[in-house]
Amino acid sequence: MSIGFIGLGAMGRHMAANLLRSNQPVHVWNRDPAPVQALAEQGAKAAATAAECGIADVVFTMLSDDHATRSVLVDGGVLDAMAPGSIHVNMATVSVAFAREMAALHVARGVGYVAAPVLGRVDVAAAGKLNILAGGSDELIARVQPLLDLMGQKTWRFGEAPEQANAVKLASNLTLACAIEAMGEGAALAGSHGVQAAGFIDLITSTLFAGSPVYKGYGAMIAEERYSPAGFKLSLGLKDVGLANDAAEAQGLRLRFGSVLRETLQEAVARGDGDLDLAGLARMSKPPSA
Repeated sequence: MSIGFIGLGAMGRHMAANLLRSNQPVHVWNRDPAPVQALAEQGAKAAATAAECGIADVVFTMLSDDHATRSVLVDGGVLDAMAPGSIHVNMATVSVAFAREMAALHVARGVGYVAAPVLGRVDVAAAGKLNILAGGSDELIARVQPLLDLMGQKTWRFGEAPEQANAVKLASNLTLACAIEAMGEGAALAGSHGVQAAGFIDLITSTLFAGSPVYKGYGAMIAEERYSPAGFKLSLGLKDVGLANDAAEAQGLRLRFGSVLRETLQEAVARGDGDLDLAGLARMSKPPSA
């Protein structure tokens, strides 16, 4: 089974590296050639164009958003290069509407489509311990499961429709951003009364939210004001929260937290915090002089 992997950013390069353990040919492509060369030195096959990866039996994509995915997959000729019966596994965080559109487009071409967005930061991707949220037919997921197992510690199934996995991913990132905002506001409130953020974070992560990797990990970053280098950029958090709101509105739902959070993230990006880690959202709760 030959493998193609397109999108070797902070997450994708580690995910592709883990696929090399399959002992199958792994063709890789990225706009920036540097990670392609690095993986080629580990045994991957460098593709000159994204479309060259489309000849593989299974093609993984890990691109930044709807636009980037469409640009590479459709405009870049990857889908045209894929043979009937091959499978595309889209591991990016994309909109529900785009996932639904992509699923229909693949069906029309006779190509399998699986949505498999992931939970986990760069270090988790490097360790092959991602949690993978999979949407699609049981038969297609079963065919790619051995490869998913090389990248993740568990695959969570969320329905026959691929876009269901994307809805869960957006809901998860919305919940994550809400948790960071809550910690930032709580730390700011305690701080306004002379209590150090570290003490407050230690309290809640040892009691109310003991055992939560989100509160532990992001809480430590907030307490230390350690927002760079970014493991998950705040600007990407804004994109995901925006997509979560869009997905809710399409179903007639109103996300009260989500709406306010989108506005707060927009303010953070407007003031120049977009390249900080999402934990930098806590800066919005500090008084202007802080």
